Amino acid sequence: MSDLHNLLESNETLKPPARPYAPIRRVTPASSVLVPISRVELAQCQTTVNPLRTRPKPAPAPGAPAAAPLPPPPSSLPARPDLALAYQQQPQQPPAPSHKRPNTHGNGNGYGDQHDLKRWKGTHDTRTVADHYNARPNTDRIARRDSPIIGLKNFNNWIKSVLIAKFGRREGDTTPRIRVLDLGCGKGGDLHKWTRAGTEEYVGIDIAAVSIAQAQQRYDTMRGQRFPARFFTLDCFENPIEEVLPPHAVARPFDVVSMQFCMHYAFETEAKVRMMLANVARYLKPGGVFVGTIPDSKNLFEHLSDPPDPVNSPLVFGNAVYSVKFDEREWPSPYGHRYTFFLQDAVEEVPEYVVYWDNFVSVAAEYGLSPVYCADFSSIFADEQEDPHFATLLRR
Repeated sequence: MSDLHNLLESNETLKPPARPYAPIRRVTPASSVLVPISRVELAQCQTTVNPLRTRPKPAPAPGAPAAAPLPPPPSSLPARPDLALAYQQQPQQPPAPSHKRPNTHGNGNGYGDQHDLKRWKGTHDTRTVADHYNARPNTDRIARRDSPIIGLKNFNNWIKSVLIAKFGRREGDTTPRIRVLDLGCGKGGDLHKWTRAGTEEYVGIDIAAVSIAQAQQRYDTMRGQRFPARFFTLDCFENPIEEVLPPHAVARPFDVVSMQFCMHYAFETEAKVRMMLANVARYLKPGGVFVGTIPDSKNLFEHLSDPPDPVNSPLVFGNAVYSVKFDEREWPSPYGHRYTFFLQDAVEEVPEYVVYWDNFVSVAAEYGLSPVYCADFSSIFADEQEDPHFATLLRR
């Protein structure tokens, strides 16, 4: 009784004892409730066309007053990423800042300034790619083992090791050491591969300044014998590399120019592709090698199969680990055919561009570059897995 009296005089509150949630009359399994939407389903929701909202509007009757324009959205409302939902600016308004999508339907005749749109998209995509790779954490080897796609990362690294050894310099060779220009070097993930390839000198260039700083740090902490290396920040698809390379760095041409998993970003425009090839050809020695890896356009389009109703079908495929979402199924140019790519623990919704191989070979020929080897990763694996050197590396 005294305990009850003391409790009533205090400010404490009686609480019922904790009881675990364990329903005994459940009708559906727990896994059927609130299942998170997958990335593919999310992309399908974003790209599926609602026919009730896409019917053409009836023409106004002759002499009928024109409909009043909608009021502009509040300035605090962020711009929607989808062009079909973007706010239609009026022609009398000043041009939008560079970070906002330009008007494409506001000139009164149904056709917007596509040049402004193309320019805006190019600047926006380049900044998106740079920001994405700048934001990627530089994890150590132990942390990388916990990646959900560690098997895929290891396989891609094995492929790059094979290509570097085949067209650079295989470990143990007695041939002269090589000078390497690595365009799109990222965080320096291939430095050890180039060490095994007998590199005499290395130059790495990337658009992401944070990645370059991390590549420099990785080089500074490398164990064992190191080759001289320099790192520079530059968009080598927009600018000639002599803007950042000192004269002594290009006094002698490079034996190998490498572009791993980045060359497809140049195919936004023909001008960017030509700048890329000019940077490669200008400083590559006669008989040197330009080696790179790109997404296979044939494979992309095989997954993007023609559906019965291409208008209302989403231009997306993938699974819980990756997704690819095209802006358009058909594209009139070999440049600018854009899609958005996601890969778990690697790439976060980054815009990329289809590389049409025959067109690339044709343009590269104008810069004195001709193909000597082209294979997809599965073919490289089938051809090289029995090689004693590569088999050991594959097992490790």
